[in-house]
Amino acid sequence: MSEERIQKILAQAGVASRRASEALILAGHVEVNGQIVRTLGAKADPRVDVICVKGKRIRGQRTNVYYLLHKPVGVLSTCHDPQGRPTVLDLLPKIEERVYPVGRLDLDSEGLVFLTNDGDTALVLSHPRYQVQKRYLVEVKGSPSPGVIGRLSRGVKLADGKTAPAKIQLVQELPNSTLLEFEIHEGKNRQIRRMCDAVGHPALSLKRFQVGPFTLDGLALGEYRRLGLGEIDSLMVFVEKAKEVPKKKAKSR
Repeated sequence: MSEERIQKILAQAGVASRRASEALILAGHVEVNGQIVRTLGAKADPRVDVICVKGKRIRGQRTNVYYLLHKPVGVLSTCHDPQGRPTVLDLLPKIEERVYPVGRLDLDSEGLVFLTNDGDTALVLSHPRYQVQKRYLVEVKGSPSPGVIGRLSRGVKLADGKTAPAKIQLVQELPNSTLLEFEIHEGKNRQIRRMCDAVGHPALSLKRFQVGPFTLDGLALGEYRRLGLGEIDSLMVFVEKAKEVPKKKAKSR
């Protein structure tokens, strides 16, 4: 048998979010095999145990799935496009689950896109408050000075606010352009391109090669793969640690 915490089972079954499921347990609304459960650490096996919420048995437990995709330029990081342009879902025609992309990667950029049906994990990977790092290789026009690179690192004022501090490294100087590595945790619309425009060195190409603990290693352009069980376990550990970041910031105030 495979037992899991009851709040996780409820969340996977689509009853409520993990946090809302915990509230249901504490309020005495959850029963396992006819017994009210009020302990958050309690576990059950959804394959054999009868789990009820407010007297109704939960059914149709959903399996969470996680995919990595190497998105090409010209493909939208969305599920649908009114103009009929190709989307990331067009590159995953054989998967049965209904998944959606996490975060943004604009039409003119290539790189790693994470797709899942797990809303809790998607929120952690995409929301700036969890500070999940994303890394990009960016070719910019011209040769940025150390002062310009420092400005990018400290944050650039854009129309929708100043960007958070970033890690910028010089990778290679080319005849008419420069390769820079960006590491950021925000996800403003076309953020890196707008940052580069703001300092006078427009981005000529942009490739995201890492999101949190995952990279493009082994994925050719246009290819995708499903995470294995070991990778999912590691992802869950990563997500739980990332959730501690807002709590630590709140305590430090």
